[in-house]
Amino acid sequence: MTKQRLQLLLTVIGGLLGYRWNEAIGQFLLGIGSPLFGIEQLRGQPYWSAAIGALLILGLSGWLLGSGASRMQSWEDRLANAPSLELLSGITGLILGLVISVLLVPVLTGAGWVGTVAAWALTGVLGVYGFRIGYKKREDLVHFMSSLFGDKKKKGGPQKDEHKILDTSVIIDGRIADICKTGFIEGTLVIPEFVLEELQHIADSSDLLKRNRGRRGLDILNKIQKELDVKVLIYEGDFEEISEVDSKLVRLAKALQGKVITNDFNLNKVCELQGVSVLNINDLANAVKPVVLPGEEIMVQVIKDGKEHGQGVAYLDDGTMIVVEGGRDYIGATIEVLVTSVLQTSAGRMIFAKPKLLEKAL
Repeated sequence: MTKQRLQLLLTVIGGLLGYRWNEAIGQFLLGIGSPLFGIEQLRGQPYWSAAIGALLILGLSGWLLGSGASRMQSWEDRLANAPSLELLSGITGLILGLVISVLLVPVLTGAGWVGTVAAWALTGVLGVYGFRIGYKKREDLVHFMSSLFGDKKKKGGPQKDEHKILDTSVIIDGRIADICKTGFIEGTLVIPEFVLEELQHIADSSDLLKRNRGRRGLDILNKIQKELDVKVLIYEGDFEEISEVDSKLVRLAKALQGKVITNDFNLNKVCELQGVSVLNINDLANAVKPVVLPGEEIMVQVIKDGKEHGQGVAYLDDGTMIVVEGGRDYIGATIEVLVTSVLQTSAGRMIFAKPKLLEKAL
């Protein structure tokens, strides 16, 4: 059935309803406006009522079949793609809004037709705002449900898989795939859709280095999904009121009560300040590096100048940087050095040393 035929059918139905309810329509018109335009003469005139009903339905059907249909389709798509948690939160808010309206409707309906119209309007407004408030407060709902059922989990109930949320930097880094392969990561890996969008944006960059990094990240995700025996969840929700990806990750971790996996030092600090558990790949790498203690002697190759005057820089096999005091004169040579101190942070580890030859000379 074409749009024009459907609109014609709805218009005819509107005319028939107007003809059938001519007394009610006449009462309504008399109540709102009246004698100034001779509206009281319409009372008991079914053909006028039929015309009014047909015109109203004609205008309404034009909107419903036009922009209204496209809006309804977009709403339907958003609801279909919304994660269950967000949809449940919105429905909970909608129910609470309707419960409040049920308490207020009897008071309004006693005021005649004006009260009836106000009661219907209030019901719609409370329902819509209840859904919106419930949707925005989804994290609070999760915390509330967790507080209700937390004791059952502690008493031996079935434990839910813990969510590990990946950020963009740790995906591009690539080491997460090797860690998953070893089986040290348990639970479900969560890949937010907004992180995928950021990766896609990087992969489409005009800068060659950024483009290669973005494509590497997409390849790593493809490897994790297809080759590794880990649970992967693509989180399709978004926090539209937040623009920064890092802030979205923190909000998502709170909502899912999961942990953020990253190698970003700044995101690590933000998560700690927000009370969100974080797993830093750099911390893990530092933990499994060979232990080098002050006073040990190691062989290194000095390869370049340091930042300070007279310093040289060398590296261990695992990439750890060694700052050699007075090592500038040994650039290109392999020498034995004495470790003086070790500085270890989430950003990495640095070893300070001095040439053993210089120590002997002293």
